[in-house]
Amino acid sequence: MPRLFIVSNRGCTLDDANPAAGGLAIGLKPILEERGGVWLGWSGCVADDRSEGCEILRSNRFKNPAFNLSEQEHAGYYIGFANRVLWPVLHGRTDLIRFKAEDYASYTAVNETYADQVQAHYRPQDAIWVHDYHLLLLGRNLRARGIAAPIGFFLHTPFPSADAMSAVPCHKELIEALLAYDLIGFQSRNDLANFSDYVVRHLGGTVSREGKVKAGGFRSQAGVFPIGIDPQGSSTLSCLPEVHELSRRLEPCFRHRYSVIGADRLDYSKGLPERMRAFEWMLERHPSYHGRAFYAQVAAPSREIIQDYANLKLELQTLAGTINGCYGEADWTPIRFINRTFSQIQLAALFRLARVGLVTPLRDGMNLVAKEYVAAQDASNPGVLVLSRFAGAAEQLTSALIVNPHDTESVADALHQAMTMSLEERRERWSMAMASIKRHDIHSWCESFLDALARTAFSLTEEQNRTITHAANA
Repeated sequence: MPRLFIVSNRGCTLDDANPAAGGLAIGLKPILEERGGVWLGWSGCVADDRSEGCEILRSNRFKNPAFNLSEQEHAGYYIGFANRVLWPVLHGRTDLIRFKAEDYASYTAVNETYADQVQAHYRPQDAIWVHDYHLLLLGRNLRARGIAAPIGFFLHTPFPSADAMSAVPCHKELIEALLAYDLIGFQSRNDLANFSDYVVRHLGGTVSREGKVKAGGFRSQAGVFPIGIDPQGSSTLSCLPEVHELSRRLEPCFRHRYSVIGADRLDYSKGLPERMRAFEWMLERHPSYHGRAFYAQVAAPSREIIQDYANLKLELQTLAGTINGCYGEADWTPIRFINRTFSQIQLAALFRLARVGLVTPLRDGMNLVAKEYVAAQDASNPGVLVLSRFAGAAEQLTSALIVNPHDTESVADALHQAMTMSLEERRERWSMAMASIKRHDIHSWCESFLDALARTAFSLTEEQNRTITHAANA
């Protein structure tokens, strides 16, 4: 079993009480402990000295090297290209692309830095697993350094339509570099279909029904590997004494009321203004909910240095205030907009108490909040998940109420349906969703991707050997 080498934009802390990589660490740490290995990434610090304040932390079986980015690298690679170009285009927001050639040069240079860091800690026969859009060029850079190990890549965001992707001036270089990976993993069938369409239309390549990619002399494998959560861990979290105590304190706020919960990063891809308008529309059409229904939206601050995010925050504050001013009463606030980060314990208590989980992103790779909401429910009296059709989770959680987040009236109707649903139907829908979550948990996601990487790398090596042999015989 080869040692596992994980690379992501941010490194992973070894503190289990505060894992910087969130749910990703839950799935990957046990495999790293079993196989031994490395998890490498940016320290989160901005400093001119690459190693200032950084140390290699070691557990029993793996180490966690980190490095710093300079202020210029952070501004160009991370804020500039990754979050002002790649993030919006991957979520279909080509109108928000802010491309600068110097930012792309920084992105290219930092991907070279990651390659240098990998090479410094790499051992022959390692299996390398690279994560997300920050590192699209890394596979090509590693191959240029003569690293012949199996290298896989997983995209946590959606992959956009071919036309949207082509709005990025350097799109061909990015996707051609992506083909240097042996295995390219996506969250959903739709993402794989968009990627395949791009390869055919813009690279003149082919993608077989089995996901074999051929373009520009490259051979790669693409596949769908929907990420999951740790359902056992989520259920255990919901049963912690701290969660029960917080639930007891909050219960009077929820008693005899129809409660809706949303929990997201403050991001334009999450469809938060559309949610508020849908809730307002439900209040308009169903006056019986006045004084009895409320929608709590937790929106953790995100990328506040970027103006588009500051504009979104102002829009949501204004919209929530307008709706509350129109419908609110002295003893009832219909919308509770909370712009700060909540702990997992706080969210678990809110999820368990809320009658409806409202998860309606405009585009999302998977959206694990949908799965976490379901896993937090009381099986004897579960809530109802209202889920966007544009979240990767919709391909698995088919028993949720699936909606188009752009259709305000249909989302409002789904909220009403969820609030009036019988206990028997709620239990049936929850059981189906929970079965899917258990079947596709984060551990099976890790294992299925790494198994596919091992098979793919072997298959590609065999194909290359056959090609070399054929050329020699000719």
